[in-house]
Amino acid sequence: MHILPVTPSVLAEYDAPAPDRLISGSPRFTTWNLEERDGLYCGIWQSTPGKWRIAYDEWEYCRILSGVSVLTEEGQPPQTYRAGDSFILRPGFTGTWEVVETTTKDYVIRL
Repeated sequence: MHILPVTPSVLAEYDAPAPDRLISGSPRFTTWNLEERDGLYCGIWQSTPGKWRIAYDEWEYCRILSGVSVLTEEGQPPQTYRAGDSFILRPGFTGTWEVVETTTKDYVIRL
């Protein structure tokens, strides 16, 4: 088994929602990609507070490590996630992601 810890050798990437997707706030993303190959991506992602529109073409498993986020799928009630919660976003998911308190998650994405 090959374990990839988050260490200073893993470079952080910085981003933000596209302006046409931003609803409120000025969220900033930090991502530490631990593995990227064969259509599989995994790592740790963090966002400061804000709200934006999301649309998924891929599978993503998430586990919230800290903070509070609210995901709302179009036509469905909002779902609040806190440290220890996990969920799966499926291809075709559209809605909003709102970071209420700076949120850190680990993730696995399958294209």
